[in-house]
Amino acid sequence: MSIHFTVSDVTRNLFLSLRLDHERAPRPLSPEQSLLLECYLAGQIPESAWSDYVFETPELARHVNARRGQH
Repeated sequence: MSIHFTVSDVTRNLFLSLRLDHERAPRPLSPEQSLLLECYLAGQIPESAWSDYVFETPELARHVNARRGQH
């Protein structure tokens, strides 16, 4: 019996084991998006409006999750 791995499988597993999952890591936000994120985290944007922003830019949700995971 032999086991075969592709380079992408090995790389993905390495990233996952080191918690460096490049697919889940948030990409940098623009200055406007960063301000929007800060306003949301400060409670200045209601959930209904935030869901619209996240629908347009899913990256915002990744940043919220990353920030909330730090605290």
